[in-house]
Amino acid sequence: MVGASGVGVDMAVLHGLVAGCGWAVPLGKLLAAEAALLNNFLWNEVWTFRGANTRSPSGRWRGVATRLLRFQAICVAGIGLAILSLHGLHAGLGLNLYLANLGAIGLATAWNFGLNAWLTWPDRPAWATHL
Repeated sequence: MVGASGVGVDMAVLHGLVAGCGWAVPLGKLLAAEAALLNNFLWNEVWTFRGANTRSPSGRWRGVATRLLRFQAICVAGIGLAILSLHGLHAGLGLNLYLANLGAIGLATAWNFGLNAWLTWPDRPAWATHL
């Protein structure tokens, strides 16, 4: 659900910036991916991994800030991967912008989710121990 909402945010922002505002695809993708990244962090924090990393209420916000910075650092590489793969699929292979973007999102999602489940939310709730 979190990933699907991120895809929706990414596609909507990309469309708005590229088709609506005439921005270049790489710049539009950068901002679309960042918007999706923040959306996904919020939903992962409050829903997917809500039982994780809650050892002390006083350190809760410091923990959120630390996780956001770690999440951002990991996802910057994912955004770079997405921009490069979008360019390769769209400009290089001539795929439709939105189909190419779905492929780029899929590749970045595998990177981002895998590393963030391991490094950002290592104290997962019991139901998520398979991650």
